[in-house]
Amino acid sequence: MKGIILIMDGLGDRPLKSLGNKTPLQAAKTPNMDKMAEQGINGLMDSIKPGIIPGSDTAHISILGYDPYEVYTGRGPFEASGVGLEIFPGDIAFRCNFSTADENQIITDRRAGRIREGTKDIIDSLNHMVIEGYDDVKIIFKESTGHRAVLVLRGNGLSDAVSDADPKKEGNAPKKVVPTDDSPEAKKTADILNKLIIKSYEMIKDHPINKKRIENNQPPANIIIPRGAGAVPEVEPLNEKYNIKSACIAETGLIMGIARFAGMDIIEVDGATGGTDTNLDNISDTIVNHLKGVDYNFFLINIDGADEAGHDGNSKEKVEFIEKVDEIVIKKLLDIEDCYIILTADHSTPISVMDHTADPVPMVINGPEVRVDFVKQFSEIEAHKGGLCRIQGSNVMDILMDLMNNSTKFGA
Repeated sequence: MKGIILIMDGLGDRPLKSLGNKTPLQAAKTPNMDKMAEQGINGLMDSIKPGIIPGSDTAHISILGYDPYEVYTGRGPFEASGVGLEIFPGDIAFRCNFSTADENQIITDRRAGRIREGTKDIIDSLNHMVIEGYDDVKIIFKESTGHRAVLVLRGNGLSDAVSDADPKKEGNAPKKVVPTDDSPEAKKTADILNKLIIKSYEMIKDHPINKKRIENNQPPANIIIPRGAGAVPEVEPLNEKYNIKSACIAETGLIMGIARFAGMDIIEVDGATGGTDTNLDNISDTIVNHLKGVDYNFFLINIDGADEAGHDGNSKEKVEFIEKVDEIVIKKLLDIEDCYIILTADHSTPISVMDHTADPVPMVINGPEVRVDFVKQFSEIEAHKGGLCRIQGSNVMDILMDLMNNSTKFGA
């Protein structure tokens, strides 16, 4: 028996007047998700616990059965691992955005027009960076998908106790990075980062890629904004924890990095961008092809486009992307036999908020001998009527392992 957890990143939402007081998921035409709801057991999930706003990282850590309050050291190490950087104890890693700044280094676009091409060439230039006074610290950049990148600082006397530089909104300068404790290591790291941000603008503002983008009326990717500092965590391998053979199909470095730390194999997909323009046909074909094999019996799958639309505040795009996932991915999964499929989200990203919220997300489980309830539509509003009731992310793997007959008895 095989098991799948398919996470539609940021799927959850709140009712919108523009959609007739429906959520994007309610407003979308989703006959295949609705069929899953009708044939399965439904409920609501708080990926961490009620009232706690989850990040995509902490949510996935919890859903995989780890305690994020113990495992999570910051987003950076997961991003770094996800893009293939080997990181070591003592390294401090950060997630970064390629952003657009004006001549006064005021951020005019936090995501540099969601740049898709040319970031590797820009990174090649940045990897020559040396910060005056800190020649002993090695600076390593690596591009990720789209506007995302990672940064690793390697050297003695560094700390992850530093704040983020992300201004969160356009029209502001990058925030000054400050130490969050009184240690000399944190002060040193904060000073390096503040100098690094200024240096990144000086090094890449006139890069050929950016000159070309300006000529094409596109926002240049001319500054790096680091955030999510973290030291390297220790994680029990998922395969040992649950006695499974696991693999991850994901679009972003963050999710792939979490999977790598958990010891999962990574199955990469051509054309998976992490945005609403991602190649869903390739993703669905990859899922189906590997389900036919014998190498793995558990898959974590992450599809990110609904989250992007939520962060952009674009309800039309979110509805359309949900419909595309329903038609291209979910439709194919309905034909899979001898497999338990969990469809859910990691968190809500409401259009009205344009960021994550603590609203619980819908969940449905399909598979042999599932206790089918009376829910007939997959949505945030209908899910509460289902037989799963309201659970937490930390319950998901235990429930799936029990259904797969892969659990052991607690007690005599």
